[in-house]
Amino acid sequence: MYDPVPMHVIATMHSAFPAKFGIPRQSGLVEALRSTIVFEPPYRNPDALRGLEGFSHLWLIWSFSQARRKEWSPTVRPPRLGGNTRMGVFATRSPFRPNPIGLSSVKLEEIQQHPDLGPVLHVSGADLLDGTPIFDIKPYLPYTDAHPEAAQGFTAAYHDYHLTVDFPPPLLERVPLEQREALTGVLAQDPRPSYQADPKRVYGMAFGGLNVRFTVADGVLTVQAVEALS
Repeated sequence: MYDPVPMHVIATMHSAFPAKFGIPRQSGLVEALRSTIVFEPPYRNPDALRGLEGFSHLWLIWSFSQARRKEWSPTVRPPRLGGNTRMGVFATRSPFRPNPIGLSSVKLEEIQQHPDLGPVLHVSGADLLDGTPIFDIKPYLPYTDAHPEAAQGFTAAYHDYHLTVDFPPPLLERVPLEQREALTGVLAQDPRPSYQADPKRVYGMAFGGLNVRFTVADGVLTVQAVEALS
């Protein structure tokens, strides 16, 4: 048996998602999503980021902070397969793993030097819950990390899956202008579990301080209400 490996939270993600429902299932699916990464005090030394500005994309290694279980299962039910078909946990990106660790590729938009928080990373395309602890950040290297010819396994059928979004203009106007593209992109990815297909069911999704209520029928997601979160 190996001795426990110490892990230190180096930073925290700040995103528009206060709850898990609605978060894109993979990073990069909604490029318009903007998030910030704030380092913990011991890691706010600008020297630790020296040279990072030369990279366009980053790898984030983080913790599924709301998906921890005492026991692990060798098989899980991927949502895109309807929630009934089991696959090996190591053939999926399920949060329910022996170690609740996530891996995401995001685009680095800006490094801001904040007077109180030190260097703050502004990124796009993240799939992380607000408050997610981050263990490490590494540069994405296209010459070795990108494999366009890679096989997609059972996920190939869902590569281009999306819904048509019907967002009535009066409701869209309740969304801050800078969040509209991101929110519409998130809705197009179909936030519902695949096993829920009741066209009359009204779903609620928290996003950027708003509660967005919608229905889905025949491949069209229709926004029914946009309200401020209480």
